[in-house]
Amino acid sequence: MKPFSFVHLADAHLGKLQYGLEVRREDFTKAFIEAVEEIIKLKPNFIVISGDLFEEARPANPTLATAIRELRRFRDRNIPVLAVDGSHDSAPNVITGTILIPLDRAGLLHYLPFHEGSCWRSESCYVYGIPNYNTRTKTEKMLPEFLANNNPKPDPSLFNIFAFHGALDDPTLKPPGMDAELRPEIIPDGFDYYAGGHIHNPIKIQFKSGTLAYSGCLETTTHREAEIEKGFNYITVQSKNVYEVQRIRLTSPRPFLIIKEDFSGKAPEEITRLATKLVEEADRPGSVLVVILEGLLPMAVSRTQIDSAKIRSAAKQALYVHFLNKMEESKISEEARQAIFGAGREMKTLDRAYEYFLRVFLTQYSHDKAERLARLAVDLVEPLSKGERKRVEKLLEEFAGSENSLGTLS
Repeated sequence: MKPFSFVHLADAHLGKLQYGLEVRREDFTKAFIEAVEEIIKLKPNFIVISGDLFEEARPANPTLATAIRELRRFRDRNIPVLAVDGSHDSAPNVITGTILIPLDRAGLLHYLPFHEGSCWRSESCYVYGIPNYNTRTKTEKMLPEFLANNNPKPDPSLFNIFAFHGALDDPTLKPPGMDAELRPEIIPDGFDYYAGGHIHNPIKIQFKSGTLAYSGCLETTTHREAEIEKGFNYITVQSKNVYEVQRIRLTSPRPFLIIKEDFSGKAPEEITRLATKLVEEADRPGSVLVVILEGLLPMAVSRTQIDSAKIRSAAKQALYVHFLNKMEESKISEEARQAIFGAGREMKTLDRAYEYFLRVFLTQYSHDKAERLARLAVDLVEPLSKGERKRVEKLLEEFAGSENSLGTLS
């Protein structure tokens, strides 16, 4: 076999309208165009696209026009584009089919599953690709049948590439919360390079008899990808067992800056003030700021009391502020409620109530004051439950007096 080179890219997500901003759709276009420019400079023998070229199964006409224009640049230079569909641009139904089919018919790419044997070959390599079935259940049902009808035939004398889009069921590969569509056992043996898409983090590991690689995404599709390097893989093959995977980094993707802070125990006004200051300090021209508030709010405080509009408006130079309020509201558990208000209270239930109140007040006050407040809360339970207003007022007045004498009432 002769030496050759190829590009492996995936997850361009052309047409993605992130945060409802047209400029973000343009960002995904810019990233793809930069990738095309870099690929043309590299002059590979062919390109493998491992799914999600498009964000949607039926892209808008301007998005489709962009893809046609850029794919034509490869065709004009005799660089074949071999593709499989992904979870976003797979066929929405049997009748409609994937958008990759008309692009194939127009000679702009080679949609592997659309061709006999689901493959493409040259004098140096054999490339086989599978369609995406979106879910684990459909994959388990339909992929074995597809493989039986399109039997993979890797050639031991050639360099063999397997193109797919999906997460392998391996906790070391897939991000938390992502469903795994593919069992490793269902993937055929005998390939030298497994070209994956769907996982947006660039990954390269040994797999079966070859290398498995996820080339990553070209732009940031979610704030969790903010620190992931965007780009694609360039592979130079000297012989079947001698090849190098080089990472080509893109520079056009828009910067995302993450502001994550734990505000446990703080009042809404204080949280708003501190978060606003953090946004002002992180503000950068053209960036996307992602503000994530975490922690446990004080009792009787709602997340809606935090002024998100004020926090967002603190950015004067950023393109957009994505605000995520993940703070938890303090609630009395059913166990604690029963312990405090249930019938037949005994000393141990009051002790448990005291311990609960103490934990709550410790989020805002010193240990001494938290203890005093917890004792007051327990003392108030019985008169409150019986509607004894005068007794409640007396307990509160006595507490206020003792706090005044200590100089701690605030």
